[in-house]
Amino acid sequence: MFAAWGRFVFHRKWWVLAASVLLLGAIAGVGFSLQGQLNNTTHVHFESQRASDLLNSQFPKVPDAGGSSFEILFTSSKLSVSDPAYKAAMEKILQPLRSDSRVKDIQTVYDLPASKATSVTSRNGKETLAFVNIKDSRNKARTYFSEIRDKVKPSGGLQTYVTGGLAINSDFDTYLADDLQRAELASIPFSILFLALVFGTLIAALLPVGVGGAAVVAGVAGTLLLARFTDVSTYAINIVTLVGLGVAIDYSLLIVNRFREELLAGKSTEAALETSMATAGRAVTFSGITVAIGLAGMLFYPGTFLVSMGVAGSIVVAMAVIFGLTLLPSLLTLAGGAVNRIRVPWFGNVGSGGFWKSMAAWVMKRPLLVLLPTLGVILLAASPFLQIKVANGDEHMLPPQAGSRVGGDLLAKNFPGQDQNTFAVVANYRDGLSLSNDRVDQLYDYGQQLKKAPNVIRVDSAVTFSADLGKAQYEALLAAYKANPASAAALPADAQALLKGTIAKNVAVFFVRTNQSSQSDAAIATLKAIRGSAAPPGAEVLVTGSTAFNQDFINLILQDSPVAIAFVILVTYLVLFLLVGSVVLPLKAVLTNLLSISASFGVLVFVFQQGHLSGLLNFTPQSIDPTVPVIMFCIVFGLSMDYEVMLLTRIQEVYRKTGDNALAVAEGLEKSGRIISGAAAIMIAVFLAFGLAQVLLIKAIGIGLATAVLIDATLMRMLIVPSVMRLLGRGNWWAPHPLARFHGWLRLGESDARAGAPRPGVGARPEPSIP
Repeated sequence: MFAAWGRFVFHRKWWVLAASVLLLGAIAGVGFSLQGQLNNTTHVHFESQRASDLLNSQFPKVPDAGGSSFEILFTSSKLSVSDPAYKAAMEKILQPLRSDSRVKDIQTVYDLPASKATSVTSRNGKETLAFVNIKDSRNKARTYFSEIRDKVKPSGGLQTYVTGGLAINSDFDTYLADDLQRAELASIPFSILFLALVFGTLIAALLPVGVGGAAVVAGVAGTLLLARFTDVSTYAINIVTLVGLGVAIDYSLLIVNRFREELLAGKSTEAALETSMATAGRAVTFSGITVAIGLAGMLFYPGTFLVSMGVAGSIVVAMAVIFGLTLLPSLLTLAGGAVNRIRVPWFGNVGSGGFWKSMAAWVMKRPLLVLLPTLGVILLAASPFLQIKVANGDEHMLPPQAGSRVGGDLLAKNFPGQDQNTFAVVANYRDGLSLSNDRVDQLYDYGQQLKKAPNVIRVDSAVTFSADLGKAQYEALLAAYKANPASAAALPADAQALLKGTIAKNVAVFFVRTNQSSQSDAAIATLKAIRGSAAPPGAEVLVTGSTAFNQDFINLILQDSPVAIAFVILVTYLVLFLLVGSVVLPLKAVLTNLLSISASFGVLVFVFQQGHLSGLLNFTPQSIDPTVPVIMFCIVFGLSMDYEVMLLTRIQEVYRKTGDNALAVAEGLEKSGRIISGAAAIMIAVFLAFGLAQVLLIKAIGIGLATAVLIDATLMRMLIVPSVMRLLGRGNWWAPHPLARFHGWLRLGESDARAGAPRPGVGARPEPSIP
């Protein structure tokens, strides 16, 4: 099948080239013209989300703190907030916003009652906050927020920091775009340099970069088009570029190298292309399938932004395979022998791999002596993973110098009460909340119960706002409020606000305040105590807030991961069986992949959680975002199989001809080791370029992937693979007879083995010893 495709491309090269270019133009034209907006919306209906939705429906007039709003922090080195000059300077700064039709309202310390003014004034009295609400939804406001932020300019001795929901999201958008541009500018020149060193000719080096660029453009366009119809993560474009550049260049490198080998062997351009498609083209197709399978693991997290990242990654991998099998062979046909022109001195001798052959032979003479220490090194690298702590990322994933993060850090440090963490506990009465005396008594008892939860400093609700009131007083107060809401006017302003903000048609809300940070073990213990307590009779209790949402999301990841991991492993195993016809080699590949992934996870914890190299890499050590291991597993598993396919297909070629396992491993490494090393170097360069990112999630993924590829291309391919294959001997190629016959019948487009050559698992002659 693949050989026939090679012949077709040779004889229809202009048609195939035109079709490839038209496909690229169509995808790019439609995608970039109809692109949707990226966001990180989550649609999973876990408890905290249900509670939040219930609050929004029951209290529609209460603004969403994480929605279309932001905060401005004002600071002065000389003036106090109470000084008239401070107020005048602040009003001058805010005037352009007040006159902007997109701004709904602005609240300052001068608009609030004295009881609340202290919460928006710093401890030293020289800093204060202004709350700015936007009329439009969050997604629409993001499109013009930078215009509004630019209107905030320091004046009158006041410095300003814009922070809060919209500002943090805007900074993420800005830094992600900058990270993408920086990574592209760094990775493409390095890729060309490495390719020139591997191939030794400039023409051969430029072809993979061109195909990689085409795949990335099509992948990005497809992702933006996808965003028009569904939610797509703001991180998706970075992942598409990261994966797309890596795999497209690697696939093209494999095909170009095989084409040059065949030309060097004296074959015509047509024969060289036919063989390249039948071998390297087939390997690329299977590699693309294995990478797509890995990325498909993210589809097992429905409702999260991981799904969109898995789909976007699969799109760009598909583009890499398509252009690798169409655009690239048509260009190779046109280039012919010219692919070896413009030589780089001292580099690029096709087929040279003596080092790899010698290394394989050396390893196979002493397999256990090599295998055990190497496994020890990998397990040592993986050991920090046992200490992993996971927590949802927040504005601290931005670099320390980001404006919204600086403002948020100052707010948390200098303002009273900002270190508090709030749980919104919602008692939901589906049949309606009646404020009968019995019901008020039950709510009062529940409020007292919440106060006893660990680390709770107070509970704000309609039945707990004053310690001087007992059940009888709350019964009378709420009965009067039910009959005439205006009766609350005699209460203090805080009590009035609590009545309006905690009692609705179906719900009673308790705001449980603690002084423990949202990601701390103490806050998690408080959450468990609240959720474990008995609910008021007739009510369903739901808990939301930062800690609740974080834990619910983490639990979702932990709950869905076993199925996702099992799917990726099982389907990858089946695909590798279809490739090599053995049940042993796919198992070996899966186990070695898991080892390299574990080692990269250990490095991830060592660097980003424990903080090693934090100064050099400019980030704040913190718990690992739960999506990072998921993304890394799905990408690394596929990419590791990429190299496995490159290696096994070359080993299998030799084994089918000779039946000599040791010779097959040595020659397979000789033919593919240098290309795998070059491909890995390019992949590492691409990933490290993303490791220069300012956003911590992208930085962690880039460095984690680079580490995984480095381990896979060195310790795994150089030491573990040859030693394990030596120990397994002829067993490498074993399959039960029915499966061996099935594979021999199916073959999936593989070129027929030479007549009389041994088949995997069938009739292979005894393996000779290594002298």
